[in-house]
Amino acid sequence: MQSFVYQGMPSRVVFGAGSIEHVEREIERLGARRALILSTPPQRDQAEALAERIGHRAAGVFAEAVMHVPVETARAAREYAERIGADCAIAIGGGSTTGLGKAIALTSSLPILAVPTTYAGSEMTPIYGLTEAGLKKTGRDMRVLPKTVIYDPQLTVSLPASLSVTSGINAIAHAAEGLYAQDANPIVSLMAEEGIRALAQGIGKVARNPEDMNARSDCLYGAWLCGAVLGSVGMSLHHKLCHTLGGTFNLPHAETHTIVLPHALAYNRDAAPGAMKRIARALNADDAAQGTFELARTNGAPTALKDIGMKESDIDIAVDIALKSPYWNPRPVERAPLRALIEAAYEGRRP
Repeated sequence: MQSFVYQGMPSRVVFGAGSIEHVEREIERLGARRALILSTPPQRDQAEALAERIGHRAAGVFAEAVMHVPVETARAAREYAERIGADCAIAIGGGSTTGLGKAIALTSSLPILAVPTTYAGSEMTPIYGLTEAGLKKTGRDMRVLPKTVIYDPQLTVSLPASLSVTSGINAIAHAAEGLYAQDANPIVSLMAEEGIRALAQGIGKVARNPEDMNARSDCLYGAWLCGAVLGSVGMSLHHKLCHTLGGTFNLPHAETHTIVLPHALAYNRDAAPGAMKRIARALNADDAAQGTFELARTNGAPTALKDIGMKESDIDIAVDIALKSPYWNPRPVERAPLRALIEAAYEGRRP
């Protein structure tokens, strides 16, 4: 007989092609009247179109979201929200935009409505991250969990195939670590395996045909499940490394997760055999680490940290930072094997 604790996240999900049409209804359900719309600079047009759609309910657009949520950007967005009298925020985009919304909610308690256009999955978690002086710090707080998430596959069609692949593998990383988390439970494990399966199948189809709406829907469904896993249980070595590499060296978030995941799984392979079996089964592969590496390689994703901006001299810096306040991990995190992991990821070796 198993004993466990499962805490469900109190989010409302509206899923389906064309579901963005319900955004005004969802604003009303929040009891809000003036929405601040958040996006990255490249997605300003999408944010402006959403503002036009909701008309008088749009209080303004802040299109300055960037990777890893610098504290300066979060402060500017929060001050802008106060200045225009916003009583909710709509984050349209990927993890960077959702992260900015969370940073605003952390200190203002402004309710967030998330409209994901990538497969990051962060919209389903109460986890936030802020980068200050080159160090990214994360935390959990239920105030930052988006109250409502609108998943509309049609909004992801503009996401390039290459970014779709890395974004999807980023989400797979959430579920993979959830399967061997210290506080893992059977309910989360079911979501994790199903999320990995849906994304693994959808990623390849999107890479071949970015207009495949069914594949886009599968990827969003998988991202939802994988994000819910990340929001329910703890993270381990993989996420610690990616937070270190991304926040310290400003490496692209999804690509970093894509490259590191196979090596983190190989590091933990013998310490979590049950989880590795489920990951491999979801990937339709013989081995979890090899399966994730092949998923990236065959779909044109980067496989080496040196190819996305990391320098060889950064390896030892990353090791030192990652060893400070390490996350729980099924295998002890030790300097020599950790350095070997990062070096292998830097070179892009097969795990």
